[in-house]
Amino acid sequence: MSNVETALKEATTSIEGVLGAALVDYSSGMALGTIGGGKDLDLTIAAAGNTDVVRAKLRTMEMLNLNEDIEDILITLGSQYHLIRLLKGRGGAGLFLYLALDKGRANLAMARHQLRKIEAELEV
Repeated sequence: MSNVETALKEATTSIEGVLGAALVDYSSGMALGTIGGGKDLDLTIAAAGNTDVVRAKLRTMEMLNLNEDIEDILITLGSQYHLIRLLKGRGGAGLFLYLALDKGRANLAMARHQLRKIEAELEV
């Protein structure tokens, strides 16, 4: 079991190509913790903006009567991957992990695998 700070540190050390990571409450759009980022990647803005993405997808699924859970959402840019993983474990409802990855250095399959592992160990 790990806390937010430990989980975010693990994401940056165990996943190749991480530019920044955040744990976000999508009911408020607030980042509960961040690591990395910088002047070119403001994780507070990313948290709020990706909250809109998650809410829109959940509304769309509801309108389509899809009785499914979102595992993750991938946004592919020219030089980056943005990965959003909704948390399912205890205390995780309403939260997501967000990763920004350097597309040239990241292995997307391994990043998704590691993010699942981090989620399983995270205690919020």
